[in-house]
Amino acid sequence: MKNKKISFLKIFTVIGLFLTVSCTKKPQDKFDKLNKDSDWKLEFTDPCTENWQSNWFLDGEIARVEYGEYGMDLIAGPINKNDAHHSVLWTKQSFDGDIKIEYEYTRTDSAVVNVNILFIQATGNGKGIFEKDITKWNDYRKVPTMSKYYNNMKTIHISLAAFPMVNEDPKNDYLRVRRYPVTEEITFKDMEVAPSFFKTGLFLTGVTYKMTWIKSGNKLYLSVAGNEEIKKYAWDLSKFDPIVEGRIGLRHMFTRSASYKNFNVWTK
Repeated sequence: MKNKKISFLKIFTVIGLFLTVSCTKKPQDKFDKLNKDSDWKLEFTDPCTENWQSNWFLDGEIARVEYGEYGMDLIAGPINKNDAHHSVLWTKQSFDGDIKIEYEYTRTDSAVVNVNILFIQATGNGKGIFEKDITKWNDYRKVPTMSKYYNNMKTIHISLAAFPMVNEDPKNDYLRVRRYPVTEEITFKDMEVAPSFFKTGLFLTGVTYKMTWIKSGNKLYLSVAGNEEIKKYAWDLSKFDPIVEGRIGLRHMFTRSASYKNFNVWTK
């Protein structure tokens, strides 16, 4: 009887270990497999060392692009809470299908308010003047008010190196995904794609991070490598209609700046 109890204990132990491994397997573990996929085709490459106008165009007449120690520095206007001082740098090229975006990112400001944003595959929503090709309504975005984007574009929005607009804590950053546009059924709050991450410890001023984003089907993955650590994240976009084409955009709210280098895009 004692031996039978030991056998049952062994069986339950094995089952418990199996369930533990199964339950603790993280969804972002798929990132490594996707990242190494040989089907990716390089579509865009920019070392970000000169002549940014050949690959990019800029929303915001006060913003500027310069080259410095860390690469191509996108610098928003200096006046906080003035919409004319926002900036968005767009790829001239548009990208179809699954997409992998990789670049080096270095924060060059020391602000503790406002947000940096990455737009993945942005198009107009097709209503009124907001044609799918966003270059058809560039003039509308000379003052790049945030609502002009979330009301009129289809895109994936990621806030990173992001802080509340009222904040004094330099560690109070967040990482958040949204899915545009706002509609009669979907409010700005409803656009959020869980989970959001707070006090990430990432994106320190003057520290370079290698950023790799993968949008595969209705999943989004991120790997951030820098400051002697690697962190990985994943989001499920399946509750929204799929994003399948569009431009890449880099948005800095007023007062914010950061540099980009070795910017590469693959599709499949």
